[in-house]
Amino acid sequence: MLDHITLHVRDIDRSVAFYRDALAPLGYIVKAHHEPTLGFGVDDGTPHSDFYISPMNTEEDTGPASPVTHIALLAPDRASVRAFHATALAAGGRDNGAPGPRPYHPGYYSAFVLDPDGNNIEAVVDWSGWFGEGSRSDTI
Repeated sequence: MLDHITLHVRDIDRSVAFYRDALAPLGYIVKAHHEPTLGFGVDDGTPHSDFYISPMNTEEDTGPASPVTHIALLAPDRASVRAFHATALAAGGRDNGAPGPRPYHPGYYSAFVLDPDGNNIEAVVDWSGWFGEGSRSDTI
């Protein structure tokens, strides 16, 4: 059910060096480059990363401070992403990105909400990642 998680760090260069070394014995490499955010994942020939680090910003830098944690939950289809977003808002969450395609790579469709503590929770369907591009159809 977990697709990926992002930790916000104070010093991106120090953290990249740390995680590059610390995760190497587990077979993890830097795969995704969404500068300045970097994604780590197992070296399996796919673009899918499941652990990201991103610089922490402050309100003075770019507006509201980055949430401490970002968690993306894998959804079975786009309808579930839309239902997650609507239900989370009704339950008191704050919108942080309406359901829709994202520019990360083809097939990426997600929605974002902030939980009551400001953590960024995402529901994502990503057929190009670990299902293999074109292996499932989701046109709704």
